[in-house]
Amino acid sequence: MIEAQAVVEAALAAASGAGADGCCVIVVESSHADVRFAVNRTTTNGVVRDRTVTVVCMMGQTAGVARRSGVVSVEQMVSAALTDARTAPPADDAFTLIEGMAAARGGRASAAAAVSYGHSPPETDLTVLGGVLSGLSGAFERAGRRDTAVAGFAEYDLVTTYMGLSTGVRLAYTQPTGALNLVGRSVDGARTAWAGTGGGPDQMTASSFAALEDELWRRLEWSGTMRSLDAGRYEVIMPPSAVADMMGSLCFYGLSGREAEDGRTVFARDGGGTRLGEQLSTVPFTLYSDPMEPGIECIPFAEFSRSSSDESVFDNGLPLGRIDWIRDGHLANLRHHRAGAARSGVDVAPYIDNLVLRGGDGDGAGAAGPTVDDMVARTEHGLLLTCLWYIREVDPATMLLTGLTRDGVYVVEDGAVVGAANNFRFNESPVDLLARATEVGGSVRALGRELGEYLNRTVMPPLRIPDFNMSTVSQAS
Repeated sequence: MIEAQAVVEAALAAASGAGADGCCVIVVESSHADVRFAVNRTTTNGVVRDRTVTVVCMMGQTAGVARRSGVVSVEQMVSAALTDARTAPPADDAFTLIEGMAAARGGRASAAAAVSYGHSPPETDLTVLGGVLSGLSGAFERAGRRDTAVAGFAEYDLVTTYMGLSTGVRLAYTQPTGALNLVGRSVDGARTAWAGTGGGPDQMTASSFAALEDELWRRLEWSGTMRSLDAGRYEVIMPPSAVADMMGSLCFYGLSGREAEDGRTVFARDGGGTRLGEQLSTVPFTLYSDPMEPGIECIPFAEFSRSSSDESVFDNGLPLGRIDWIRDGHLANLRHHRAGAARSGVDVAPYIDNLVLRGGDGDGAGAAGPTVDDMVARTEHGLLLTCLWYIREVDPATMLLTGLTRDGVYVVEDGAVVGAANNFRFNESPVDLLARATEVGGSVRALGRELGEYLNRTVMPPLRIPDFNMSTVSQAS
């Protein structure tokens, strides 16, 4: 395949020659390595490389999009995008394309992205998972001695995004993304546990694998005693992984400014408008996204292959900086593309591919504050809820979510974990959880069990919820 930059330049030239008023070309080069395992043996491993090309052509107030994978004909893609643009109605997100100087003013991240445009995309291979692979053989042996089967996967991606605009903007960024998931199940199926982590190469080492394996064995030992509990409200300690799934759901389902203005989300104000500025919690929570957040850095410019209520192909190349969604317990921003923000008279707030929740411990405070174990030690009666699954939105007006517990609901009594409980279906709102939290721990790197596939880069604290709603008992095991 020809170089990604050559694809960008050829498509921009073809669009100009075909009469497009403006054009954006995005080439995404991905390099993926993974290893998967089940029943104490490796099942598959390998490396995959792929390329996706998106061409967006503008004609006046309309935009057309063509998207293809692999080797492509840029002339055909430009023709398809122009045909789409000529037949489309005027776009309500239409806006002037990002200019070169606007991109340059994006700070250090955008300046580095401009320099990176001239570089070839890096590739990964299975050596990045060497620490995991070396740890697996010992883990399989230990699992066999414990009459336990270990399953899961480790994966690592390098995704390089090249972007060119007809205005002269040229940007590129390489995003590393790693994840390690371990599941242990006793051979009789009575005991099961999960542990997972996300991160870069530093989380794929033998020592990181060993630490995660130790946590898996600890949770399986907790499951040696089973308790049958009824549905109801329980005091619950949510580790950062469970909090990541609930806050990720808030990010995906609840932060659209357009939908709030239309009265369709929890952040719509009764009688019209949004709840911007309202206090959501007495705890001074700050929920934010920042492409420069240490340890979870992400792409520092907007990259959209389609438009939606709060994302716009016209915003491609927009420099990204920190955005506070909730600040000191108050709703601070909702997602808006530039056209929507201009209509509503609010700040532009595009999607950013990471999420941080802090409970007043301050920027850069890291893991300062109580840990999950500290919170367990102060619990008289409660549950430790390690893993959420199959989360779905029930009521957008309250952001009520339903889901299941999975692979680990543990009973806490007198400051210690004394066993495992049956699974439950829960009904909870992440907005209400923030309002009802009675204790917040230090924020650390976390991977949600369900949403970690879509939102890998999160920093979350553990939370204590005094009355978590376990609506029904689940027969799942």
